[in-house]
Amino acid sequence: MAKLFTALPSLAAGWGRKSEESGGDIPWPRPATPLRSARVALVTTGGVHLKEQPPFNMEDPDGDPTWREVPTDALPGAYTITHDYYNHADADRDMNLVFPAQRLTELAERGVIGQLHGSGYSFMGHIEGAHFDTLRAVTAPQVAALLRQAEVDYALLVPA
Repeated sequence: MAKLFTALPSLAAGWGRKSEESGGDIPWPRPATPLRSARVALVTTGGVHLKEQPPFNMEDPDGDPTWREVPTDALPGAYTITHDYYNHADADRDMNLVFPAQRLTELAERGVIGQLHGSGYSFMGHIEGAHFDTLRAVTAPQVAALLRQAEVDYALLVPA
């Protein structure tokens, strides 16, 4: 769909208007903490990790339900992507596309957000079969507990 919407922006605009019309009854909650004082965490499904961390398992056709804790203050060249289920050539050139730690740091420096949590969390977005149950029952709750423990106000979920 992304390629289609990129090629035909008017189609994307029409789809967006239709979504807004049908989404009128969505119960959007009021933010509990203003962004300017909030602690924000980064969660990606882009398969991002530090080069020295174990790569995600690309041998299992059902994916890899594990996660990596990735420091948000690492130098851009310290990150890599292990994920065979999307074309990450652009993200390899600019990791901010799937792990926007630099951009969120800039927002914190400008006072738009309170602070960026020092750890981001990375998953591999291709998870199927029994691994989905592991993700739902084990690994996602592990990361949620870490976010609660760190008193994170908001998590920015970045798909890949």
